[in-house]
Amino acid sequence: MAKLNRVTVLAPAKLNLALDVVGTLPNGYHDLDMTMQAITLYEKVVLTRSNGLNLTLPGSPVAANDSNTAIKAAIAFFRYTGLLAGVDITVYKNIPVRAGMAGGSADAAAVLVGLNALYGARLSMSELCALGAKVGADVPFALMGGTCRVQGVGDVMKALPPCPDCWFTVVMPDYGVSTPEAFAAYDKVGSSHHPDCEAQEAAIRAEDLAGVCAAAGNALEECSGAKDNEAIKAALRRHGAVTALMTGSGAAVFGIFEQEADARKAAEALKTRWPQVYVAQPDKGGARVAAPK
Repeated sequence: MAKLNRVTVLAPAKLNLALDVVGTLPNGYHDLDMTMQAITLYEKVVLTRSNGLNLTLPGSPVAANDSNTAIKAAIAFFRYTGLLAGVDITVYKNIPVRAGMAGGSADAAAVLVGLNALYGARLSMSELCALGAKVGADVPFALMGGTCRVQGVGDVMKALPPCPDCWFTVVMPDYGVSTPEAFAAYDKVGSSHHPDCEAQEAAIRAEDLAGVCAAAGNALEECSGAKDNEAIKAALRRHGAVTALMTGSGAAVFGIFEQEADARKAAEALKTRWPQVYVAQPDKGGARVAAPK
């Protein structure tokens, strides 16, 4: 097999079809119950063999320093494998930042998948997920992708059948949300809404989109501090969304549509107020090598 010098990895964003806070774990972290869905909006990460460890993010305001998830993932990979090697990482960011869409986790997943291919390490998915969990709670899902029931702090994952066919219109306001601040606010005020993840899993298994939407919801919405939530949700529903909700700890909000045409019409309409709008479909996979060279 020819030695690879460069790989390109695509890593999908995620949406939370449901997010519930069900308690507090012994370590003090929140015990979550969620349905996560990968979508066809991707970070593109190019990894090139190198003697050093370098990160660039063309056109992105995200800092390219040692606290970046891409660098953390590379360090974790090299420590685990014992490889005396390096990599130049270029992240072309397409997923909005501080949106609740796991862009940073997608970057980390892309680096782990890319390094595994670049250096022929042959790590299993379970090994990659264990490494990813050390970098961030959403990294294992970013590696697995598809549709998953995710519990605990994101470390307990159950793969589900693919989400019923649908389209997502995702709207990002001109500000982001801090995840720690959102959870701190939740601890103070709680939530009046708790989605039914069990019912949503059953609806996914039954290929029942109406049931998936009926059980959707996000227990962090009321305390996220994202002031546009209700306005975006109402606008999406006016334009035909079956349901609309915030993803993760915010600030992005999405609507679920049965038809592509309706999703795109909604996107065009909402762009007049919120310019950062995306139209996507469910993705059945996670981070994967796109174009080895």
